[in-house]
Amino acid sequence: MEKTYSLQVAGLTKELPVCRISDDTCIAGFVMFGDVELTKRCAAELLKKAPAFDVLVTAESKGIMLLYEMARQLGNNYYVVMRKEKKLYMGAVLSVEVDSITTDHRQTLCIGEEDAAAINGRRVLLVDDVISTGETLAAMEALIEKAGGNVVGRMAVLAEGDAIGRDDIITLENLPLLDGEGRPKK
Repeated sequence: MEKTYSLQVAGLTKELPVCRISDDTCIAGFVMFGDVELTKRCAAELLKKAPAFDVLVTAESKGIMLLYEMARQLGNNYYVVMRKEKKLYMGAVLSVEVDSITTDHRQTLCIGEEDAAAINGRRVLLVDDVISTGETLAAMEALIEKAGGNVVGRMAVLAEGDAIGRDDIITLENLPLLDGEGRPKK
């Protein structure tokens, strides 16, 4: 039987698979893909806590459906997704590099000229599903700065590991790192 970690968030209880990332550390795999009810509820709860902003921004890919749902609930017709590689439609791009705990290699985050123009001079709310080490968040902020935007808030459904207790991130719940046996680390 696969080990799971029980999480309560946005009025729901979810059993998350325990995923090993090293000999002595595991994480609970929080994935919103395919869970419409979880996405809707988390979006609504985050919006209740959100500061005033002009543009919603996330990094590809697990935050996309959350950002879409937040925009939909607000009646917004536009949001920005930082892509992991340049696409043909993007024209000139701005980019930064990032190391994330959930990826085994360095990644590039980039935005095209249309998204950069939408961010320039605007109040930006950064949103992700989980913030752990903060590396992706820092890269997102650097890219917003390159585009001339002003980050007014950082939000995630969950804070994990190093992000737990940070007062600059608005979250719904904490998700502890787990030991090699799948128990919360002390």
